[in-house]
Amino acid sequence: MVDVVISGTVALDSIKTPFGEVKEVLGGSAVYSSVAAREFAKTGIISVVGKDFPKKYLAFLNSMGVDTAGIDVQKGDTFRWSGFYEYDMNQAHTLDTKLNVLATFDPKVPEAYRQSKYLFLANTDPEVQMKVYRQMKKPRFVMMDTMNFWIDNKKEALTKMIEKVDAVVLNDAEARQYWDSPNLVNAGRSFLDLGPKAVIIKKGEHGALMFTDGACFSAPAYPLEKLVDPTGAGDSFAGGFIGWLARTEDTSPRNMRKAIIFGSAIASYNAEDFSLNKLKKITRDDIFNRYMMFQDIVSF
Repeated sequence: MVDVVISGTVALDSIKTPFGEVKEVLGGSAVYSSVAAREFAKTGIISVVGKDFPKKYLAFLNSMGVDTAGIDVQKGDTFRWSGFYEYDMNQAHTLDTKLNVLATFDPKVPEAYRQSKYLFLANTDPEVQMKVYRQMKKPRFVMMDTMNFWIDNKKEALTKMIEKVDAVVLNDAEARQYWDSPNLVNAGRSFLDLGPKAVIIKKGEHGALMFTDGACFSAPAYPLEKLVDPTGAGDSFAGGFIGWLARTEDTSPRNMRKAIIFGSAIASYNAEDFSLNKLKKITRDDIFNRYMMFQDIVSF
């Protein structure tokens, strides 16, 4: 059994930033979050790839300690995304998206995963998220992510999913879009009214806000000197967050605040290089060192 089950996308990304360009590299919401989470807990992926998916990437995930038994290999091509960033690295510009096998994905959760206590439903179709959720036995903590496309096109299904989970994580633009409100405090508290115990709103280089019952926590982002590619930073943040909760077996609001800092530390490393190039090199000591640096940043 794995400690954390993560469902989402496994992709081949082509990305251009002011600092370089890569083509057909490993990406996807489930990949970034699972590699981040495995720093603290044993992690398994639920996703789909095509027959064209390079075997070296599956071998890489396994070498990182990520269980890939839940990755379905189907006839057809793997999900692909291509995009670019300008100097405002908070905004990704999509050039092309090919869903391919992801368009018809019907998730099957391996029996060995179903007893896991921690579940992260990374960004994907909310109907697929619900199918994964319903196959789990009795998870202790369920968190989900989403994006503007699902808010526009499947808001009813998305709302039903939000009502089931313990925590929602999304970015500031998505929070405003969902509630048609410019005020993040009102948006965060409105999500709590739907049922989650915690709502985390990511603000890119400006950190994150977490809303719990009667409280708001504001965390800074780590001030990076070297920013190469922010792709996957939000997923890395979420993976680090739920990985820490699983490691400590503590889902209290106090420990979730620590989890935000650990997630932010991992996300900051992720943005220092393309794809998983940085995350595959860092150690737990690196993460704890940056966690301590966060403490210095906010100390006054």
